[in-house]
Amino acid sequence: MRIFITRQIPEIGIELLKKKGFEVSVYKKDNSISKSELKKQVKDCDGLISLLSDKIDKEIIDSMNQCKIIANYAVGFNNIDVEYAKQKNIIVTNTPDVLTDSTADLTLALVLACARRISESEKLVRDKKFTGWKPKLLLGVELKDKYFGILGAGRIGTAAAKRAYAFGCKILYYSNSSNQFLEKELKAKKLSLNSILKKSDIISLHLPLNHQTKKILDEEKLKLLKPSSIIINTARGEIVDESFLIKMLRQNKLASAGFDVYQNEPDLNKEFYKLKNVVLLPHIGSATVEARNKMSLLAAKNVAAVLSKKRALTPV
Repeated sequence: MRIFITRQIPEIGIELLKKKGFEVSVYKKDNSISKSELKKQVKDCDGLISLLSDKIDKEIIDSMNQCKIIANYAVGFNNIDVEYAKQKNIIVTNTPDVLTDSTADLTLALVLACARRISESEKLVRDKKFTGWKPKLLLGVELKDKYFGILGAGRIGTAAAKRAYAFGCKILYYSNSSNQFLEKELKAKKLSLNSILKKSDIISLHLPLNHQTKKILDEEKLKLLKPSSIIINTARGEIVDESFLIKMLRQNKLASAGFDVYQNEPDLNKEFYKLKNVVLLPHIGSATVEARNKMSLLAAKNVAAVLSKKRALTPV
């Protein structure tokens, strides 16, 4: 049986598949595979390991003659037409849990970078403009006693809340269901979306992207934020009205923002580059050796299980 992988992933997963006797083909170029090339490669594959940047739509799925599983090398799977895959009896899996800590760590890194103006400070030094200590040089804010609003209280949101609580933040959260851990262990309060936006000093996005959450933070919602607030997005760029958020940052109607994801990545809105009060990262939420190895292994295990007529470990 042949497995096609749309990009070079850590060897641990590839080696597992080879040891189990599968023929593994990997797209060699260090860029996203074209649609035409993807159609060609999936035509006779039994299993596909895809990336979030690969759009697996009806056209691609119809190109598959014998594929039984699409294992997405990501937690999110909005790049795949899951319902159509189901109609074609193709199982879709993702890689939950294994990148929770790495993404939560990065969330707090962005919070601290925004709160303490790390990017501005480093640029000042690199530009050789640091002339000595000054009482009002690049003043930031402390995290202690700040209201930390979590939008999406799943695994990553909960892990980020734990880290923020350790810094002395007061946790608020918005979710479809109650999170007993947050409420009992972190004394968190579940509030409506509007209430959290009005009250929070820091907003951290951890919602999945779907029809309900796309641009959930639209112009009307963003206007509820305090001018002193910080917003962090390590979820999906499409969750927020990016253009209006940029406008607010440009007009200093928000203190700062940290981004690891963007609406049209990797093609960023050019206005981002003009802003001093933003931290811009290249989608590195899961970019740790530990997380990426676990993602590779889990995707491979899902493929091996399904092609061995066993249950997938993490079906979506």
